[in-house]
Amino acid sequence: MKVIRDPIHGYIELDPLTLSIIDSSQMQRLRRLSQLGLSNLVYPGANHSRFEHSLGVMHLATMLTGKIDSVTDDEKEELRVAALLHDVGHGPYSHVTENLTKLYTRQHHEDVRDILKKGELGEILSDNGLNPATIEDHIQGKTDLGKILNSEIDVDRMDYLVRDSHYTGVAFGLVDHVRLINEMKFYENNLVVNSGGVKAAESLLVSRFLMHPSVYYHHVSRIAETMFTRAVDDLIQKRSLNPFDLRKMDDSRLLEMIRNDDGYAGELAQRLDNRKLYKRAMYVGFEEVGEGVLKHRKNIKRVEAEIAAEVGIEPESVLIDIPRNPEIAEMKALVKVNNRMLRLDEASHVVATLEQAHRDNWKMGVYTPTEYREAVGKAAKNFFEVKRTTKQFRLTEIEE
Repeated sequence: MKVIRDPIHGYIELDPLTLSIIDSSQMQRLRRLSQLGLSNLVYPGANHSRFEHSLGVMHLATMLTGKIDSVTDDEKEELRVAALLHDVGHGPYSHVTENLTKLYTRQHHEDVRDILKKGELGEILSDNGLNPATIEDHIQGKTDLGKILNSEIDVDRMDYLVRDSHYTGVAFGLVDHVRLINEMKFYENNLVVNSGGVKAAESLLVSRFLMHPSVYYHHVSRIAETMFTRAVDDLIQKRSLNPFDLRKMDDSRLLEMIRNDDGYAGELAQRLDNRKLYKRAMYVGFEEVGEGVLKHRKNIKRVEAEIAAEVGIEPESVLIDIPRNPEIAEMKALVKVNNRMLRLDEASHVVATLEQAHRDNWKMGVYTPTEYREAVGKAAKNFFEVKRTTKQFRLTEIEE
């Protein structure tokens, strides 16, 4: 047994099986995938990788299964491997390229069976009697045991909230994951939280709520990631990039491809390299545009072209970012209180109040170069029929 030092969890133990997996080329690629995409343009310390996050998730999964008597040793090994490999299907810059991968390949980052069956990983799993299909089912949360990795409250969330908070320096990731793990168990084939863990579960949800606008959906990150996504899409449209290759690439390889382009993608890469980002021409929430705006998610390029035509500029100079409908899946986590099974939002008044507050954090953006900002903003507000509201600025909305 070997140990490595992790800045979040301290010493993490590695047995021969996990060591062999870590040494595979598929796992080593995760060292070169940014955990938080382009958030380092906002938080310079946010340079941690999917690799260290995967180690952390494995560590927490091991802690949790070690406290559940009904889990056999073979099942513990399966879940430990699944936890280590749960992000092996991510493409460059993690979630930044995920929507493009889904669009062009119909693959999610959790669809990893093909990756697990081939190359070094395929040989390692086969030599140790591990079924790639079963490992994938655990990763996707399709099994009871897999709910530890993928459910309303899981060890994946516990690790990334604490880890992302640490590396961004945002003091919102105060999740008592040790307490939460100690209060989780299986009951009637469901992963539940005992009543003694409700406060720890509340801390996880509050942390996620606060991290969402400050880190995950910070407007500068969203602008940079929208620009990067369009650059990658441009390469795919020009057949310079095969979308099926994305899950084999790392951040630097994809970025270099964009830099070497002599067209639109290359222009965006130059802007990203020099942090000459597009600016917010419009940045509004449901209160101003209503939830009906979500229907435009399927036709964003058409709307961009229409706004650009009204202003008299090229469509590439208008980027629209409409996030999906906000949800808090953790609210549906099950809590056992006085031998009764309740949803977390039924057991906690704190959690029950977060749903509307989370929706209040939702923002859509229309981005453009500085020189077109005023004209594009006016055209966008006309198109989306933005309602006038009394504006209350948050610190996260102040232009840098």
